[in-house]
Amino acid sequence: MSLDPAHRAGAGALLARAFHTDALYETVVPDGARRAALLGWLFDKVVHYTLLYGCALTTAEKEGVACWLPPGGTDISLGRVLRSGLYATPLKMGWAAYRRFDSYQRLSGRLHHAHAQMPHWYLWAIGVDPPSQGLGLGSRLLESMLCRADAERAACYLETGSERGVRIYERHGFVVVYEGKVPALDVPIWAMRREGRP
Repeated sequence: MSLDPAHRAGAGALLARAFHTDALYETVVPDGARRAALLGWLFDKVVHYTLLYGCALTTAEKEGVACWLPPGGTDISLGRVLRSGLYATPLKMGWAAYRRFDSYQRLSGRLHHAHAQMPHWYLWAIGVDPPSQGLGLGSRLLESMLCRADAERAACYLETGSERGVRIYERHGFVVVYEGKVPALDVPIWAMRREGRP
């Protein structure tokens, strides 16, 4: 189901909890308390951007959130970054943390451009609240958009830093198109694509 904009803050907080122990964010912001606060702010802005320009989905009880950008709207433009508030990310992170984060963003952008040149849905972020993980909620969130993509005969693309995530996405028809590490961070990254169904 679509996320009600009134629940934006809760959705951002949920994604912050879901990604708190992610290797990328642990490396970017090693201090746990600071990371929790920063991720709460960052994912609030990601959800806001998605509500403005994409498709934000949630589960019936709000235990999971998925943020998608649509075909033709997967390039994150300056104007949209300004409107969503993401422009303040370097100030919020601080220079040292932002340099580490930017190393990931640059690689992510190159991979996205190289492996998803066709019209596609881009899965920007998906997460399930830690107490509700392992119950299949993430798969349900995925399936709701994949059914739409199939109806549109549209491809889907994502990046993940989790081996477990790779296995889940493979079960839903994604294939790995790149596997490597983020420069200077020594954290893994996979790029995955799912072709449009005929």
